[in-house]
Amino acid sequence: MNDLKEFFLRYRGAIIGAIIAVIALILQIYKVIIGVLIIFLGIFIGNYVQHNKEMVKSVIKDFIDRL
Repeated sequence: MNDLKEFFLRYRGAIIGAIIAVIALILQIYKVIIGVLIIFLGIFIGNYVQHNKEMVKSVIKDFIDRL
């Protein structure tokens, strides 16, 4: 019994994460989470391009020249 208690204490974060993942799959919340992640990725990329405009232009130009 003591080993089982140690197991749950040691891996409680992983167990809670697995339970949350199962609930998200059942309720199809993962679609919303993926949508939010795509939005944040777009925000990050847009901000990066805005602040590094010249470097991004040169990298894209070099890539196109290779093709």
